[in-house]
Amino acid sequence: MISRNLYYQIVFRVLLMVVLAFAAAWSFVAFNSFLLAVACLVLEVLVVLNLIKYLNTTNRKMGYFLESVRNNDSTLLFPTNISGKPIRELYQGLSKINEQIQQLKIENQQREQYFQTLLEHVATGIVTFNSRGFVLHANSAAKKMLAIDVLTHINQLERINWNLFQAVLNIKPFDQKLVPVLTERGTIELSLKATSFKTKDDELILLSIQDIRNELDEKELDSWMKLIRVLMHEIMNSIAPITSLSESLSKFFTISGRPVVPEEVDERIIQTTIRGLNVIKEQGNGLMLFVESYRKLTRLPKPDKIVFRVEDLVNRIKVLYFSLNNCEKVKLTVALNPPELELFADENLISQVLLNLLKNALEAIASNPDGRIHIAAQYAANMRPEICVMDNGPGIPNEIIEQIFVPFFTTRENGSGIGLSLSRQIMRLHGGSLQVRSVPNKETVFCMVF
Repeated sequence: MISRNLYYQIVFRVLLMVVLAFAAAWSFVAFNSFLLAVACLVLEVLVVLNLIKYLNTTNRKMGYFLESVRNNDSTLLFPTNISGKPIRELYQGLSKINEQIQQLKIENQQREQYFQTLLEHVATGIVTFNSRGFVLHANSAAKKMLAIDVLTHINQLERINWNLFQAVLNIKPFDQKLVPVLTERGTIELSLKATSFKTKDDELILLSIQDIRNELDEKELDSWMKLIRVLMHEIMNSIAPITSLSESLSKFFTISGRPVVPEEVDERIIQTTIRGLNVIKEQGNGLMLFVESYRKLTRLPKPDKIVFRVEDLVNRIKVLYFSLNNCEKVKLTVALNPPELELFADENLISQVLLNLLKNALEAIASNPDGRIHIAAQYAANMRPEICVMDNGPGIPNEIIEQIFVPFFTTRENGSGIGLSLSRQIMRLHGGSLQVRSVPNKETVFCMVF
């Protein structure tokens, strides 16, 4: 409506200018009236000046409005009781726009206040800083964990803890770091996670900080209890037969509390004693192997990291896989996305983990006539490379899925129970993780996340 009235006013004046111009020319040519022609031209000049004034008035008000918007000033008022309809409608429209801008500002301020309050009440510390290290926001939880009242630049962390300062300074988007910090309340374990987002002028880092000391203590205690139960179970299973057998053999060589004499020992006692001693030897060797497995689990070498192509790793593993028993009964497929995906890791240790996962998958689907194993190497949602091994076996029951990584826990009759524990330990040495998800009677997926 505003534009239509403006158009009418402008078109009317332009048409009037054209009519006056024709009238001036017609008066001079047809009637040879110089005075009438001059009068028409004077009227045309007045119409032109009126048009200029009209447009300048409109443009000036629009300019005031746009300038106030640019300066974030929404207090500008436009009179709506003037007589000119086009200008009145223009002012009414600008006033409505101004009211909407004011309403949006109020809503944005309320939303900002809401999120500000929300950030202040969460237990997780939140710190936002730019590429130059200037802190744009730090909530109360973050300041409390860092024992600091004001945080304006990440360089201030250097006075708190050097390791924390280096961790924050070098953290990259999607990185996760664990940093111990000594405070007046004792040592706390800070978990740092970072993500980034870009604004018009800069790239900002959003850092979340959590004190996970209590959680780590609980997890550590729980892990120790599980390990102790397994160790006690294995050791008792090995020692109980030895103790019982030793007691039985001892009875062959004592009568009424006295040692037997050589004449009282017959062939049967000798043969029974030899068999018993062999059993004790076998149990002892089994216990030694168990201890050796524990030593192997706790004495992993430091990874010798190099850059290598995942395609070369998979080709190497496929050769080893096809040397395993029953491998020809299971279809193995591989997908690399992208094909040129590379890792920075210890290729030998990673090969050991991947081969162990393939062996477990092969054993899990040994009785499945339509068994399939799929290896997928790709980037995860957080752009971290991962290698996943999937099989369509019976799956892992929910009640034991949290125990499969406990050292010496196994559901197989001849299993050692250290394969998955060793694999997870290798991944932790690489700064990654070994994750599992399973749907019973459908699929099981182990993912090596780097």
